[in-house]
Amino acid sequence: MKVLVCDPISKIGIEHLKNQNNVETIILERTHSEDELLQIINDISAIAVRSETKITKTIIESAKQLKIVGRAGVGVDNIDIEAATQNGVVVMNTPGGNTIATCELTFSMMMGLARNIPQAHGSMISGEWNRKSFKGVELYNKTLGVLGMGRIGGEVARRAVAFGMRVIAFDPYITPSRAKALQVELASLDEIYENSDFITVHMPMTEETRGMINMNTFVKMKPSVRLLNCARGGIINENDLFKALKEGLIAGAALDVYESEPLEKNSVLRKAPNLILTPHLGASTKEAQDNVGLEVAQGITDYLVHGSLMNSINMPSLDAQTSTKVQPYLKLGEKLGMLLAKLGQVGTERLVITYGGLATELPGDPIVRSIIKGFLGAAEGEEINLVNVHSVAKERGLIIEEVKSNEKVDFREWLQIQAWAGDKKISVAGSFFGLAQHPRIVRLNSQPVEIIPDGVLFMMENKDKPGIVGHLGTVLGKYGINIANMSLCRDQKGGEALTALNIDSIPNPECIKELESDSNIGTIRTVQF
Repeated sequence: MKVLVCDPISKIGIEHLKNQNNVETIILERTHSEDELLQIINDISAIAVRSETKITKTIIESAKQLKIVGRAGVGVDNIDIEAATQNGVVVMNTPGGNTIATCELTFSMMMGLARNIPQAHGSMISGEWNRKSFKGVELYNKTLGVLGMGRIGGEVARRAVAFGMRVIAFDPYITPSRAKALQVELASLDEIYENSDFITVHMPMTEETRGMINMNTFVKMKPSVRLLNCARGGIINENDLFKALKEGLIAGAALDVYESEPLEKNSVLRKAPNLILTPHLGASTKEAQDNVGLEVAQGITDYLVHGSLMNSINMPSLDAQTSTKVQPYLKLGEKLGMLLAKLGQVGTERLVITYGGLATELPGDPIVRSIIKGFLGAAEGEEINLVNVHSVAKERGLIIEEVKSNEKVDFREWLQIQAWAGDKKISVAGSFFGLAQHPRIVRLNSQPVEIIPDGVLFMMENKDKPGIVGHLGTVLGKYGINIANMSLCRDQKGGEALTALNIDSIPNPECIKELESDSNIGTIRTVQF
C-alpha cells in the first residue's frame, strides 16, 4: 500500500511510516498543484497533508484506491469532506498533538495582553524608557470566560485556576460533572460577555460560530475586557474588532488566526491599537510538530493495516481493542441487512435496530453502517460503502432507529433488524455460536431458525405437509444442486412453514419454476452472501 506525504511532517512520523511492512512511503519535496497530484495518485492508498495541499473533489474521485486522508493538525478546511464521504474515503485529523502548544500560546497571549509586553518591547528597542505608558493588570482574581471546553479549552482553564482566576465557560456539550472537575462554572454566552475580564475562544468554525463575536457582542462586554483567539479565524468579525478597539469598547485583543491567511498586508488589523498579532503559531513548537506527525502516521497505518480508526471526521473512531470486538458484528450486520432486503418488502421507510445482551455494550454506529450497507447494497451496488451509508440513507428518506433491549432470550448477545413499510413489518435476528463466534441467523419474521449466513441461502415458504422436503431434495438433485445445511420451522402443525437451505450453487430459473408449480410451495428467494 502506498502512502503519499504531500506536506512536511516530522521525521519521527516519516520513520514510523517507513518501518511498516507492506507500506511504501512517497514523500513530495514541495507543494503540488491539483494537476500535478492527478498524475501520481492513481494507486495511492493514503494521503498525509498539513494545511498547504488542497485535497479536492477531483483528486478524491480520481484516486480510485484511496482509503484515508490524514491531516497533521486540527483544521480540515483543505479537504473536501463531502466528496471524501461520498467516495468512501476516511478523513482523520490529529486534535491531540498540538493541545499543549496551543494552550501555552493562549496563556502567553493572555500574559502579554495583561502586561503590554509586546508594546513595551517595541518601545525599548526603539531606545525609549517609558514605564508609565505600560501599566498592566494582574490575572489573579480576574474572571476568564472560555468559549469551548474541548481539549485546549480545558487545559487553558486548568492553568487559569492555578493562577487564581475565576473561570466561567460556555459549551453546550460539557457535563456538569466535567465542569466541576475542572473547577469551572457553566454560563450562557451573555453571562460570559457581561462578566469576563478576559475571553478566550476555543470553538470550531461552523455556520453557527462564524462571526459570532461582533459589534453586537462587543457592546455587552466590559470596557476593560481583553479578547483572545488561537482557535479558528472568522469566529471574531475582524472589521468589528478593529472598530471596538479603536472606539475603546474593549481594552485589547490577541489573534493567532484570521478570516483569510496569510493576513493581508493592508489589513485594518495591522493598524488596530492594543492588538497582538502572531502568524498562526498555535502548533509551532518542536514537540507539537513531532506529536502531530507521529499521530497522523500512526492513524494512517493503524487504519490501513489493522482496521482501527481514531480521530475520524466522517467515520466513528475505534481503537484496536474495540475494533476487534465489533468486527464480528460488522460482518453479521451486513449479512442481516442483505437478507432483509432480499425478503422482498416494498417501500421500506424505517429500520429499527435492536441490540440485546452483550451487544448493548458495543458502539452502535459502526454496526448501523454495516447494516445499512447490506440493506441498500443491492440497490446502490458499489456506490455505497461504510463511509457514505448515512448520507445515502438520508437521500433515500430511510429513517434509522436504535434500541437497546434487556429482554431475556436464549442468547448471550443478539442483533435484530425490523424493516417497516407503513404498518407492515419484516424482521431478521442474528447471534453467535461457540467461542469462535460463528454467526447464525436465529429468527426470520419472529420464527426461530438456525441458518449459517454464508454462501448461497435458499429460502422457501411452504405448507407444513409430509413429503415437501423430499420433493424439494429431488428437484434440487435433478438440477445438480447440493444441499450443505438445512433449517426448518413452522408456525403450527399443518400451518405455514419456512425451509432454509445452504446450497452450493444458485438454482437456475427452470429449477425455481418447477418448484413454484407445486401448489404447496409459495415464495422462493435466494441470497448470495
